[in-house]
Formats: sequence, structure tokens, C-alpha cells
Amino acid sequence: MLLRDLRREGLFPPHSRGVFLSGAPYRLHLLHRYELKPISSASELKVGDRSIDFMLAADGFCDASFAFAERVLRIGGITAVRLSSDPNYSLHLPPNYRMVYIRRFGSTFVAIKKTAHSATNGYISGTGRRLLAVPEAKKEALKGLEDVVLEPPPDRRELQKLYKSTRFLPDLIDTSLSEYPRRVFVDVGESEMGETEKWFEEHYPARNFKFEIIRLDFAGRGKKTRAAGLQGISEWMGGNVNEEDYVVMKVEAEVAEEMLRGKAIKLVDELFLECKHQWQKERMSSTGRAYWECLALYGKLRDEGVAVHQWWG
Repeated sequence: MLLRDLRREGLFPPHSRGVFLSGAPYRLHLLHRYELKPISSASELKVGDRSIDFMLAADGFCDASFAFAERVLRIGGITAVRLSSDPNYSLHLPPNYRMVYIRRFGSTFVAIKKTAHSATNGYISGTGRRLLAVPEAKKEALKGLEDVVLEPPPDRRELQKLYKSTRFLPDLIDTSLSEYPRRVFVDVGESEMGETEKWFEEHYPARNFKFEIIRLDFAGRGKKTRAAGLQGISEWMGGNVNEEDYVVMKVEAEVAEEMLRGKAIKLVDELFLECKHQWQKERMSSTGRAYWECLALYGKLRDEGVAVHQWWG
């Protein structure tokens, strides 16, 4: 009756990813009907971070239950809780939760909604990430990336070999792209319109999920205009993508540096770095960077937990 009522109220939509938290056996046929996965305390660690839309806690709530809910619930996720009959019991909600439902079905049940991620739960807050925020997951994913190329490819044949050796992030992690409410590819730079987007659509392992394609050009004309445009990238990122999104970007070195300064880099899951250097035939003048500077920037991005690849144009 409770689950049916929650569904009618729109708090537990069909096909939500849900779990049932209880230390005792329950009606498995009912859980199966509502696509709720039973979870014991011993199996809590198997539930992915910020991957759940709905949780039913039949045994009431304690600090440990809230810690689990905070870890696994997405923003907007719902936890339904049976309140204790103890008159001395009171439910204290953290500031990032609010009560949205209360009913009595023998016992009193409430539903609380997660409105934001906690800033004190050990995750990166504000512009933090959830995919690579756990050190172990980050290390394992980054270890699977292709090796950095210490010298630029001498010809197109070697260039093609390098592109074929790219190890994309979806191939290195257990998290499914379906767990993200939005998937975005942002192309920032001066490449010809549609060129990078076409490459992305043909080569990136999107797993049949649609990516929103966004094209930005902060270059402008002249150094002052370009500098002002670059400074706006972090602000643009903060206003147009959030930590719940799966974000892939292709950027030039100056853009990556500005995102590092503005902390917007923490919103990025995977990044293709284009670094124009002095070894390129068209960049033999002082306008190009020393190649070691490109490698140093690559290392900084890796240190930030970004799955970064070298982009050769």
C-alpha cells in the first residue's frame, strides 16, 4: 500500500533505480514487482555512489542509514522511512533533506527528498565530482588510460596509431552511462565547425545513449578579447553543467589552464587536450609552447582526477 501510494504521488516513478534497506527478510515478490533491490548492511558497499533514485528503509533510520543514503542517493532522490513508535524518538533531518510526504499505514511513514549533496560527507562539494571522487575508483580508472606520448607523432601513420590506442573512460569504469541524467560533449576551440563533433559521434563509446553536443569558441580576435573569453569558461561551466552530469570535453591548453584556476575542471569526467607546441610545422614561431609544457599540463589534469587524452587535431 505504501509503495503504491508513493508511486501515485510521483515520489517513486516506474523504472526508478531503488533499493530496500532492511536487516530482515521481506516479501520478495513485492520487491520484485516494484523493482526494489534488497540490500543488507553487508552488501551496502556494492551500491554505487549517487546511483539510486529511491530507497525504502523499513527498519527506521539511524546515523549509519543517513550516511548510506547520502552516499548512494542522487539529488532529488527519495528515502521512505518507517518512524519508530518510541515516543522519545525524533527524526532530525540534515540541512540538505526535506520532508515531502507523511502517511500512516499501521506505522507512520515519511518520505524525505535529497535537495543537495552534503558538504561534510567526504565527497568533493560545490563543483565536485561523483564519478572520480573516490580515490580508489579514480586510481583504477586512470591507470587504465593509454600512456602519455613523450614525443609528438612524426607523421599521419603514427597519428592514426595513437588515436586507435585511445582508452575511453566508459570502457574503464563499472558505472553505466544510464545512471547520469544528462550526458554532454563540449567542444571548446578553433577547430572547424562540426569536425570534432563528427569525430566524437563516430569514435566515442556512447553505448547508444544520446549526448548533448555543445560548441563553444572563446577565442575572439586579439589577445585581450581572447583572455576575457577564456576567463568566462569557468563561469559558463558552473551555469550550464553540474556534478550530476557526465561531461566530456575537447579543449585547447589555455582553456584547460583557466578551468584549473577556476576549479571548473572538477566538473569534467573526460577531457581531450589540444596543446599547440613548437614542434608543429605551423607553429615553429614563439607562439607555440615547448612540448614539455604540454606534458606538464597533462600531468596536472591527471592529478586533478580527470581522464585526459592528448589531442593531435
